[in-house]
Amino acid sequence: MASTSQPAGGPSAQRLPLALRLRRFWQRVTEGLELGQLWSQFETETRASYRLYSRDVAAKTPEGLTRRGHRLHVVKEFFWAVLEKLSPARRVLLLVALILLVLPHSGFEGEGGKVYAVEFDFHFWAGLLLFLLLMLEIADRVVMKRDLQIAREIQTWLLPGAPPQIPGVTIAYATRPANTVAGDYYDVFPRPGKTTEENRVVFAVADVAGKSIPAAMLMATFQASLKTLSTTQVDLPELVADMNRYACSNSQGGLRFTTAFLAEYDPARRLFAYINAGHNTPILRRSNGSIERLGVGGLPLGIMADAKYESASALLAPGDWLVIFTDGLVEAENARQEEYGEDRLLSAIGAGAAETPAEMLKRLMTELDFFVGSTPQHDDVTCLLVKAA
Repeated sequence: MASTSQPAGGPSAQRLPLALRLRRFWQRVTEGLELGQLWSQFETETRASYRLYSRDVAAKTPEGLTRRGHRLHVVKEFFWAVLEKLSPARRVLLLVALILLVLPHSGFEGEGGKVYAVEFDFHFWAGLLLFLLLMLEIADRVVMKRDLQIAREIQTWLLPGAPPQIPGVTIAYATRPANTVAGDYYDVFPRPGKTTEENRVVFAVADVAGKSIPAAMLMATFQASLKTLSTTQVDLPELVADMNRYACSNSQGGLRFTTAFLAEYDPARRLFAYINAGHNTPILRRSNGSIERLGVGGLPLGIMADAKYESASALLAPGDWLVIFTDGLVEAENARQEEYGEDRLLSAIGAGAAETPAEMLKRLMTELDFFVGSTPQHDDVTCLLVKAA
């Protein structure tokens, strides 16, 4: 009796029903996202891209134009804003493709209207050139995305993992980059003193001016200088002054400054000594509900090499909350361009005062997501929570 054999791996894709093959193709293209999710993603990416180009347009739009003149000027500048993002060779490629798109079909006719030469379909060649341009841009994006992913992995190594166990307090922290890499920094690490009684724990939250790769590189130098200078036996004001002098040597004349909140915690005395270098003022919520602000300090790091910094301290009692954050948290906007603001932050802290820092952090991030909706994140978001036990 004759037998039939099946190819290894089961029936071939050609034998699958057309509907199933189309479904698999669609799943691969969309990665399983629903239509609503796809639209939300498209809307978010479109808004982010529009902001990128509109900055160039707004900078080159003069005042006093008529409505029609303003529209024509905006269209022209928007075109140049897009074109200038390409390399010169790709600009030429795009221009040729656009010219071919507006040319009509053409061909040569013989006697009696008969065509004896091949008709030129300029639209086909325009589409081919645009496809080639798309492939080149995608190749660049893939390479850049790979490099950014490596940079993000390196940056992740610089940030702390699980929160350390510190007597008298429990902590939680999180960061959300606006781009693949961030300019925000946070850390909690021990700083040994000359004696056991002088051992301290350093708390640091910083925000480098700018975003993406330049800010991430300066964030790495901030982390390195903090870890290195913390090994010296100097008090907190001198430590911050040393960091400021180092930051001034890398700040491009003050353009790349860094706001920072740096503190030392003494577990034995439950004392929190700090310096606020131009950073968002942390919130100290006492167990009775009263609010204090930790604002003593000085200028952001990297602006003035001889800047002076004052320190202050706060005693943490059981039930007290300390919330340290970057401006990306309170300045996050929704679709109506409303900011999340400190009032909402204070309400969230008050509502979850009985929770653990990990629970409170989850509450804050969830409320922030609900508030902004599908609005693109325009700045890095970092939050460090401390609760005295």
